[in-house]
Amino acid sequence: MCIDIMKSLGACFFLFVLLGAVKTTRWSFESDSNDEIARGFSSDAGRWVVVDLPEGGKAFAQTAKSPDPAFNVALVKESHARDLNLSVRLRAVAGDGDQGGGLVWRASDSKNYYIARFNPLENNFRVYKVVEGKRTQVLSANAKNTPGWHTLHVRMRGDHITCELDGKTFLDVHDVTFPDAGMVGLWSKADAQTQFDDLILDAIE
Repeated sequence: MCIDIMKSLGACFFLFVLLGAVKTTRWSFESDSNDEIARGFSSDAGRWVVVDLPEGGKAFAQTAKSPDPAFNVALVKESHARDLNLSVRLRAVAGDGDQGGGLVWRASDSKNYYIARFNPLENNFRVYKVVEGKRTQVLSANAKNTPGWHTLHVRMRGDHITCELDGKTFLDVHDVTFPDAGMVGLWSKADAQTQFDDLILDAIE
């Protein structure tokens, strides 16, 4: 019996080492002040403020009508993750040239990062890399828009990226541009005014 217990403990320990420790952080914005940036975030471009939702609760919103091709970026200043699961709910509010937005990860600053974004106007879901402010498409998929909230989910392990929209995997790709840990954050482009809620980071250590 002791041998069986030791084997079980050994298996559990091996699994823990294999998977690594996971640190989960969630931002719901409920305790943040309206019309101010959410605590812990930097507004590197655009105008990011906490707003009340008509259905109740709060969200973090990009409210600027920035010119094309500006990237509106808000980063979590103290975040640090390499391998991760990252998700957020978003709702497009307005935008004539662009709409929607997405998730930023492995960011060293507001000009260097990965971005997975959903654009309701274009009916597509894409992964980009932004290097010194220049955006390059890595992969694109058609994704039909429906009104209301959508959930984006990014997973990255090593150089392997997978991205889900509303529970369905649309993007699966490998890229080595940013191999190191970095900040996570939120993103929209140009005049895309978007609300974000329930940002969740599982940082795998």
